[in-house]
Amino acid sequence: MRTIDYDKVINNIVMFTKEKVNEAGANGVVIGISGGVDSATVAYLATKALGKERVLGLIMPYYENHDVEDAKLVCENLGIEYKLISIKPLVDEIEKSVGGLDIKSKGNVMSRIRMVLLYAHANSRNYLVLGTSNKSEFLTGYFTKWGDSASDYAPLINLYKTEVWEIAKRIGVPEKIINKKPSAGLWEGQSDEDELGISYKLLDEILYRLVDLKMEKDKIAEELGIPVEKVEYVEHLVKKSEHKRRLPIGPEL
Repeated sequence: MRTIDYDKVINNIVMFTKEKVNEAGANGVVIGISGGVDSATVAYLATKALGKERVLGLIMPYYENHDVEDAKLVCENLGIEYKLISIKPLVDEIEKSVGGLDIKSKGNVMSRIRMVLLYAHANSRNYLVLGTSNKSEFLTGYFTKWGDSASDYAPLINLYKTEVWEIAKRIGVPEKIINKKPSAGLWEGQSDEDELGISYKLLDEILYRLVDLKMEKDKIAEELGIPVEKVEYVEHLVKKSEHKRRLPIGPEL
């Protein structure tokens, strides 16, 4: 992986957050706190940038599980205000209105409901919404369009998942959150790496060479000691999700 000066990156994100909030004339930021490492890292960095009085955390579970306790732990450790809002009634009502949803469609509805709640709270307070997506998720399309991808600013968007873990260690995110299995919490037992079909460690090594260094696929496979099909699989994830990384376009007239 690339060599990064993590202290410099942390300082850049803190200054970026402070500048963008001031430029917008906003009173603060709101963050969806899931109990995972990405949202925890954004919350810690935002609090460092703005102070705890200007950060609001929204904990928005569909299932009542250990993630809620982990999310509370983040907010309470930081001393930020937080609200616990069950999205179950809203999601169930939407599911009922369309006559049922498959598990992935329901997960997308959950993500979009969370986005609506984040912006409702942001608008009511003159806050900005800080997103929690990282570069690994963004490049592979592992997000819900107009759901968890929707934010005013995304402090981690240029950091691979493995780099987020390193930053989390340096800024005091609890170890239990850093070490837990990554999950979007969209259904019981859901795991990021199971869904992606590859570990984040290997995914990031491939993405860095494929996207940043623009290396040939066979060279990547040789360097990492993996079948070229693994590289092709990651390339496919990037290509098929290209539409998710841009605003809608139409034909030229």
